[in-house]
Amino acid sequence: MRPQSIDQVVGQEHLLQPGSPLSRLLAREKGAPPALILYGPPGSGKTTLALLLASGRRFRQLSAVSAGIKDVRDEIEGARYQLSQRGTETILFIDEVHRFNKAQQDALLPAVEDKIVTLIAATTENPSFSIITPLLSRSLVVRLNPLANNHAQELIERALNSEFGLNKSAKISEDAKQELVRLAHGDARRLLTYLEAATGAAVDGVITRESVSAAADRALVDFNVDLHYDIISAFIKSVRGSDVDAAIHYLLRAIEGGEDLRFLARRLMILASEDIGMADSQALVVTTAAAQAIALVGAPEAYYTLVHATVYCAVAPKSNAVA
Repeated sequence: MRPQSIDQVVGQEHLLQPGSPLSRLLAREKGAPPALILYGPPGSGKTTLALLLASGRRFRQLSAVSAGIKDVRDEIEGARYQLSQRGTETILFIDEVHRFNKAQQDALLPAVEDKIVTLIAATTENPSFSIITPLLSRSLVVRLNPLANNHAQELIERALNSEFGLNKSAKISEDAKQELVRLAHGDARRLLTYLEAATGAAVDGVITRESVSAAADRALVDFNVDLHYDIISAFIKSVRGSDVDAAIHYLLRAIEGGEDLRFLARRLMILASEDIGMADSQALVVTTAAAQAIALVGAPEAYYTLVHATVYCAVAPKSNAVA
């Protein structure tokens, strides 16, 4: 169901009007930006837009979750060869670019400046805080909105009727449609996943509200969301309670669950002032330094930095006094 052309994109009209920077990039007109940052929530169409913008050009993709600086340099060298030997332009798409540290982002700068690649980076984090200034100043930042309710309903109809979707294999009641829209929370990917699952649970070829609720398995989704917050809560409570072993246990569980290291560092910085405070002012210095180290070093080396800061805060005396 991924759109094959720009006219099939549902929503984001503010980005796709004639004469907009994105339309110039699609048409390969002069004045197209050398780098594009797609900023929006999950399921808002960032990857889809990147693929459409790359149509007819060499497309390479990296995930900042798993890629290192060597992967970045290898892709740039491959793009340089393609451009010099074959005249082929390369679109380099980096998903979750906010997870790249400063050194990894710095490695992209020469290729962007020399137009070796056209960089398209996707992020769910505010670029003003997650992207280094030199790269940000060379990029056009495009904000994608969550899927509006009317667009979500349009997407449901298109998915049900398209030969590339469910090909009219089921009908849907109005209340079931409303339930799908509610459960998706503006996330197109989640919406289509739930719709496909609900089709399999349809009774006599009709998707009902009950089949949507069952197929979406809300209990599991809510459990995963709650589990995320439970782990973070347990982590902070363990540090606050000076239980070093438990604090490290929950820290590692959060990391294994894919938690953003900067978020964990920010929570420790808050705890250093709220729960340790004047009893050991050095805790704020340690946690702030840890946050800076994470931005500079990145994973996996930054895991040691987080453990260091966690242990320091856990063993530090606690006080909420302000003087």
